[in-house]
Amino acid sequence: MTVTLVLGGARSGKSAVAEHRAGAGPVTYVATWLPSPDDADMASRVAAHRARRPPAWTTVETADVAGAVRASTGRVLVDSLTTWVGGARDFAVDADSLCRALVDHGDAIVVSDEVGFGVHPSSDAGRRFRDTLGLVNQAVSAIAGEVLLVVAGRVLRLDPA
Repeated sequence: MTVTLVLGGARSGKSAVAEHRAGAGPVTYVATWLPSPDDADMASRVAAHRARRPPAWTTVETADVAGAVRASTGRVLVDSLTTWVGGARDFAVDADSLCRALVDHGDAIVVSDEVGFGVHPSSDAGRRFRDTLGLVNQAVSAIAGEVLLVVAGRVLRLDPA
């Protein structure tokens, strides 16, 4: 097997595409969003994602994505790099460690937002987030055997440079 990166914008259908590609299971679903009781919108999104997952899947909610990938057997689905970067203090994540874990594991699907299509962020934090996520996406893309872009629920395969 290989590492597959699934990119797309907000509400593009990227998670549903990744879940479909993962199959019925067993799958370890690494959820990088740690739910906050104060965020009703994200809580409802997390609930919708949970409801779509087959019962054979195991869910691990963690910010230690590389550690969760290393500890998993079978197929891994990481959803998403966007919330992983966004949840890290100063957006400081170890993309190299994640990439090593993904390569060593070998059977993984990784979801992330493509933030380069949006407007130029108006704040310093927004620009740092966009830049960091863009670099993380490039790092994972470099080790992925397949990169998909999801737009309006449609899938485009991206060729290597």
